[in-house]
Amino acid sequence: MKVHQVKIDFNVTDQIKRYVYVYLIEGKYCYLIDSGVAGCQHIIIERIHEIGKELSDLRGIFLTHAHPDHIGTAAWFKEQTGCKIYASKGEMPWIEDIDLQFKERPIPNFYKLAGKSVAIDQQVKDGDELALDEAFSFKVIGTKGHSIDEVSYKAEDSLFIGDSVPVKGDIPIYVDCNESIRSLNRIKSEKSCKWFYPAWDYTYDSSTVLDKIEDANHLIHLIDLTVKKSQKKMDDKSVIVNSVCEILHNLRLADNPLFARTIESHMDLRRFSCL
Repeated sequence: MKVHQVKIDFNVTDQIKRYVYVYLIEGKYCYLIDSGVAGCQHIIIERIHEIGKELSDLRGIFLTHAHPDHIGTAAWFKEQTGCKIYASKGEMPWIEDIDLQFKERPIPNFYKLAGKSVAIDQQVKDGDELALDEAFSFKVIGTKGHSIDEVSYKAEDSLFIGDSVPVKGDIPIYVDCNESIRSLNRIKSEKSCKWFYPAWDYTYDSSTVLDKIEDANHLIHLIDLTVKKSQKKMDDKSVIVNSVCEILHNLRLADNPLFARTIESHMDLRRFSCL
């Protein structure tokens, strides 16, 4: 098995530039971990050709979760190649009906990024073993938190972790801090893995991922303590969000609805049991 990292640059707005990593897995055939944003298929196809494969060699796309920068070309590749689409049950509604996703999680330029709805061919869940070809198989690892039912995929000594580890200095986005903490611990427990492939960052070795997990735990803990302290004084969500922004030294986060949802995940717990 060979892993090829493919960087996809995109704009959320004219002012907000982002990127996402998708992973092209090479065995007898080809497989993708996530699919980037709509319109990026030419970048992925170019990489497929660079490794000596053809588009017809693409046999499956394994989606870690339903967000637009992960599902954008899945429908296009399925239409062109007939490849199978894999995703978890909890992410499935937003993948198969992107109008529903936009209604529940509107972001700028959503449709430009998300592409088209696509049917899931096979649901996956924590613990599943998926035999792909003669070269390798995938094991599904549940890593909820960033989204409602995100999964990671383990192949040989590699773990593809999507957005399950919040990156220090970036926007902390998760919908459930309890699940995020559990997922961080789950990733940490995968002792047989030497390489960890996130969607938001460069590749981690087994030592680096422990540092990243420690940073992520510290970040979630800091947010939790700040929300606790602020909510004792007031119940105004916007004021609580601003308090967290000040602690993180990033006041621009206050205008980000996805970050506000992160804060809500702490408030919804009321007794803040996530740590």
